Amino acid sequence: MATLDKLQIPIPNADGSFNALQPQPATPPGPTAAELSLKEAEARHEAMTEQLDALNEILAKPLSEILAERDRFKEAAAAWDAFGAQWMLSQRAMKRVALDLGAAQGIGEEEIVRRALVLANEVLNGEHAGGPNGVDLGGTIAEAQLAHIARHRPFLRRQFR
Repeated sequence: MATLDKLQIPIPNADGSFNALQPQPATPPGPTAAELSLKEAEARHEAMTEQLDALNEILAKPLSEILAERDRFKEAAAAWDAFGAQWMLSQRAMKRVALDLGAAQGIGEEEIVRRALVLANEVLNGEHAGGPNGVDLGGTIAEAQLAHIARHRPFLRRQFR
């Protein structure tokens, strides 16, 4: 490219003089669209390679090991299901006892349910039993149970509105 093809504007010095014109260094060109596309393709390739490696790891296990894991999951699910049934039965029985005792004292079902919801909300909104606002329902909720409740607090709050 000839110097006549480039327009250069000299910048004056403080004393009014001008320096000899120096060619301005060309700014390095940014990445081209092809280079950007190549980088994106490489990133996708790496992600897919990781997924493929994870699947190959699973497929490399003997079928008996895969089925044993499935059986352990089924056993755990069955245990949780049985626990849920036991818990539900005990809660229904305790409610029946509370309703019977309330009726003997002249307290209706609505008042008993209201009191239960107040107590549940006190536990949900309080800290652990050792904390300043701790509510453990008179010692009927163990520290580990309070920690478990705390982990599920957002879900439980929706249930006890």
